[in-house]
Amino acid sequence: MGRPDQFAARAASRSARVTCGLVPGRFAQPADRRSAVSCHPPPRSNAAMLPSSSRPVNPWFVLDSTPSSSRRFAMLTIHALPDGRRRPILIMAFSGWNDAAEAATTAARYLATAFRAEKFAEIDPEEFYHFGLSRPYVRFKAGSETDREIVWPVTEFSIAQVPDLARDLIVGVAAEPHLKWKTYCATVLELARRCEATVVLTLGALLAEVPHTRPVRLVGGATDAELAARLGIRPTRYEGPTGIVGALSTICRDQGFTTASLWANVPHYISGIENPKATLALVRRVLPLLGATLDLVDLEDAGRQFDQNLTEIVRQNAKIANYVKKLESRDTEEPSAEPSRGSDLPPASELVAEIEQFLRQQRPE
Repeated sequence: MGRPDQFAARAASRSARVTCGLVPGRFAQPADRRSAVSCHPPPRSNAAMLPSSSRPVNPWFVLDSTPSSSRRFAMLTIHALPDGRRRPILIMAFSGWNDAAEAATTAARYLATAFRAEKFAEIDPEEFYHFGLSRPYVRFKAGSETDREIVWPVTEFSIAQVPDLARDLIVGVAAEPHLKWKTYCATVLELARRCEATVVLTLGALLAEVPHTRPVRLVGGATDAELAARLGIRPTRYEGPTGIVGALSTICRDQGFTTASLWANVPHYISGIENPKATLALVRRVLPLLGATLDLVDLEDAGRQFDQNLTEIVRQNAKIANYVKKLESRDTEEPSAEPSRGSDLPPASELVAEIEQFLRQQRPE
């Protein structure tokens, strides 16, 4: 059996080895690791006899002077914070439950591309995603037919600083996280604070009993009456399940951010295909906030082709035509306060497959 001093030496050795693996953020560079964590155990001399304020700290938890906020938001990496920021607006969109027909994320990416936004920050997915539900995927690296890389579901932020814009534009796009929504939202707001964002705007799209023959209806809410008026939205009285968009909007409000949420209504019988009309409606409504205009001919052309395809479907299928007519007869300018119950409309599920099959057949080979 070993002597007590031998056990102490072994424990100190293990402590030093483990401590060297602790870093306050997974993106720290090697130099940061050395400065952030002590790799040496405290001396065994008269440490226990020192006043508590003078005793060496447990080396497993010895960090440098990194601000506590940096450790708290270790999943956030800002590669380079642009200078000369002009009252940025942060636009967030999430795929999944909040993104019917992919209208919201497509609109956010469209704006980022149109204004040539450049990536500058990201949120690591490790703490917020269940990778069995939102799987990463593997692909070949650019220019290689042998080397592969794994693409993780990170939250990416891009910034556009265009002289023609009234303000800077920051766009964040992600899959809806599965875990730790409060922490995730706090991380997004930490980025907003560091970038001095003055407005946080979330985009969404929801399935609704609306016909495709009507203009896309937009609903939402805002913390500021002037902002709501500029977006042309009226608040809804919806109560029920919510997604990350609803959570982020509420936490923004509680933290004192000026925030708004803009949602496009998407016909529920064509939910499985991209809807360029809904995307176009969201983009058009956002542009005045940026003091900008864009040539939207590509989205407009896509919307017209979308309508033509659906018109052909209705012409060929009496069941679908009857369904759309009933939706049109129920359609009103004022959206319902809650999802309809006991609807007298026929079930849409049997129509969805027919519509999607027709649209797939129209795509060029």
